[in-house]
This record gives sequence, structure tokens and C-alpha cells, in this order.
Amino acid sequence: MSVRRPVAWIVTVVLFLEAVGVAALNWFLGIVVDRQDMSLAGLDPHMMSVSSKIGGIVFGLYFALCAVVALLVALRDRAPAGLGRILLISAAVVHGLLGAFSWGLVGPGAFVFMIVVLALIVLLLMTYDAQEEPAAGRRAPEDGTGGDGPSPVSPPPAPTTP
Repeated sequence: MSVRRPVAWIVTVVLFLEAVGVAALNWFLGIVVDRQDMSLAGLDPHMMSVSSKIGGIVFGLYFALCAVVALLVALRDRAPAGLGRILLISAAVVHGLLGAFSWGLVGPGAFVFMIVVLALIVLLLMTYDAQEEPAAGRRAPEDGTGGDGPSPVSPPPAPTTP
């Protein structure tokens, strides 16, 4: 039994939940900053509130897009390619960085969550590595020589008698 598809489904669900969670958390923080009506180093509180909400939406959409890539991997049971692979690799890097920052800022629970998501994304990418396929039109011979003629250690042909 292969673990590829279940891992892809788990990554899909986790990234969708994370997309909603990140967007909601940043939206909530934007509301809190707006209601505090305090300046941080001379910055406009309204601008901080709006930028927090925009950042939440952007990161939420980014994680949702990564979840869509994982969903396509789960449905097709094929490795992500091109932009999808780049998105998943960037999501792994983001989770590694967020994990490093979250240890000091939030605590070990957030760190463990980020590292688990990082591990799931890396597992998804590694289990779908492309398998090497034989070249088209070539088949491996039954004698195990590799199909490229006689092997250097094969015995010479037996002489034929007329």
C-alpha cells in the first residue's frame, strides 16, 4: 500500500485549514489594531490595520493555492510539476522559516505544528519523485545483460561445428 495519496490528501486538508486560519488571524489582528487607535513608531493605525488584513488575505490565498496543488496531486496520483512543484517547495520553506520564528514568539506548540506541516509537504514531494522509466522501444532482455549487447564478462560464443 502506498502512502502517497493519503499524504497528499492530508496536506490538502492541512493547507486549506491553515489558509483559513491565517486569513482569520490576520483579519482579527487588523481589527484589534484598528480599535486600539494607537501609533507604533509614528505609523498610522488605520494603515497598519489595512495592511494586516491585506497580508492575511494574500497569505490565505497563497496557502489555498498550495492546497489546490496538493489536491490535484491527490486526485491525479502524479507528481507536481512546474509551478505546482515550485509552490509546494516555497510552502515548505515558508513553514521552516515560520517554525523557526514561532519558537521564540509563540512557543513550542506552534513550532511543532509548523515542522509537522513542513515534514508533510516534504514527504509529499519526496514520495512522488519521478521513477526512471526505460527508454521507448527498448526492452530489458531476459538474460539480465541490460540490452546493450554482450556484457564485458559474458562468455564468448560457442564454436559451431559444420
